[in-house]
Amino acid sequence: MSSSTQRSKGGRWAVLLLTAPFFVLFAAVVIAPLGYALWLSLFSEQSSGLGFGGTESVFNGLGNYLTTLADQAFRDGFAIVALYAVLYIPLMLGGALALALLLDSGIAILRRFFQLALFMPHVVPGVIAGLIWLYLYLPGISPIVSALRDGGIEWDFLGDHVLGSVVNVAVWEWIGYNMIIFFAALQAIPREVLEAATMDGAGPVRVALRVKLPLIRGAVITALLFTVIGSLQLFNEPMVMDGVSNGIVSTWTPNMYAYAEAFGKNDIGQAAAASVLLAALAAVLSYFVTKWGNKK
Repeated sequence: MSSSTQRSKGGRWAVLLLTAPFFVLFAAVVIAPLGYALWLSLFSEQSSGLGFGGTESVFNGLGNYLTTLADQAFRDGFAIVALYAVLYIPLMLGGALALALLLDSGIAILRRFFQLALFMPHVVPGVIAGLIWLYLYLPGISPIVSALRDGGIEWDFLGDHVLGSVVNVAVWEWIGYNMIIFFAALQAIPREVLEAATMDGAGPVRVALRVKLPLIRGAVITALLFTVIGSLQLFNEPMVMDGVSNGIVSTWTPNMYAYAEAFGKNDIGQAAAASVLLAALAAVLSYFVTKWGNKK
């Protein structure tokens, strides 16, 4: 056996050894839970003995999927999520891009301080962030509501405008995180490219729009992909406000619907079916966003 063949085999074994932990972890935290959820979604719990004999798991095939898809509450949840995404994605990604471009421009004072200050809300867990903003939304104890009322403005953050309130919490949590990603991508742009554009007569705005943004397209598409998936999985913020807000119900989003079926009605099969449908939609949306990004 030649030395080149031995090196080739050694290289293949090294690749397998180095990538094995990733595939083991991927199988354990992604494939296995999805497979288990798919299995649970094929069964339903039925009572025997007129309700006095306990429950048993009965194979239901696609029955849970058909029941979930026929449920108006489940379909309404997707309408809420779609409207949320229309408001949230442009505000959050647009704001993160604007902040990153401002910090990269060199005109921002105390750049390091603002980087840390803008990133800090992301460090706060989602549930805690929801509780903080719930305090700021509650009439009677909120200084914001009191200040608006003193100015003659009646604004019900937890009623008719609760969707905007949820969007505000999510933007507060994630704008700094994505700003850091965009800023890191901007810092990786070769300085000579920017200097050449400036020497050609391009002003700061034109450099930002015509040079910097195209060069960080990959980072923007990646952030968009994760933001779309995150929007579809909306749960923490409305769940914290559920019970206090008269505009949020237990099935307000698809994730909340699955939670209510599992822990409210103890219907694990239907909750699993809702989760599988949600995962399938996330996969489809990921495919189309990635395909659109590659075309661009």
